[in-house]
Amino acid sequence: MRMHAFDETPCHLGEGPLWHPVRGQLLWFDILRFRLHSNEAGKTRTWQFEEHVSAAGWLDVDRLLIASETKLFTFNLDTGAAETVAPLEADRPETRSNDGRADPWGGFWIGTMGKDAETGAGTIYRYYRGELRCLVPRISITNAICFSPDRRHAYFTDTPTQKIMRQPLAEADGWPEGTAEVWLDLSGTEWRPDGAVVDAEGNLWSAQWGGNRVAAYAPNGAFLRAVEVPGAHSSCPAFGGAGLTDLFCTTARAGLSSGTLAREPYHGHTFVAEGVARGQAEHQVVL
Repeated sequence: MRMHAFDETPCHLGEGPLWHPVRGQLLWFDILRFRLHSNEAGKTRTWQFEEHVSAAGWLDVDRLLIASETKLFTFNLDTGAAETVAPLEADRPETRSNDGRADPWGGFWIGTMGKDAETGAGTIYRYYRGELRCLVPRISITNAICFSPDRRHAYFTDTPTQKIMRQPLAEADGWPEGTAEVWLDLSGTEWRPDGAVVDAEGNLWSAQWGGNRVAAYAPNGAFLRAVEVPGAHSSCPAFGGAGLTDLFCTTARAGLSSGTLAREPYHGHTFVAEGVARGQAEHQVVL
């Protein structure tokens, strides 16, 4: 199966796709151009910010919780009104936010990283009921934050390690308990795990940077199948559409030569394949 273009807006670093379950709308970021995009009735809509923005969760029909390089803030898609919720490494100008997702309890997990991907410069945090708590320090490139449908586990990766970790979660409130363990080890292969999402059956769909694909793995880590992505740097998948059966994926132009982009201008576009699997609805953030 091969994806086709959903939106041809060229993103330097497309990331953080979010299917808003109330609006019935896909939103995604171009991190390096400080932009949020959506496609409404076949036309691209863009919101411009003053710093890196990378990931979001939905609060209600109009508002998102967005992670930027200095803060978590609410943003009204219709009015543009914004309000700071919590600072996020505002005292560290060398870092920015990267991958993030809402969890089943209404919390929001967000990872940071160095703007030049400095080794160990990033951290994974969780914002929940007014508290922003460090969960995993010394991460280089935070990615693959997602959650199993039975609410028992969170997943994450530090992309250069090529290992996806699985973290047990407390049933009552979703805070990590116990030790994260290696769930999928891709070291020694060509696959570099980037963003990920878990479907309704518990299978994890991993966008693989430089790999032109989103690969599906069973709950036990066994490889199931892959969906081809035209853009080389597949960065993050999301399920959406009617019945949540369409698989979207953002891509990036970063790191590709001008010659490659002239010959293959579709790098950086956002892609979709219909009827792939049934996803989970994105969880609502509760402030």
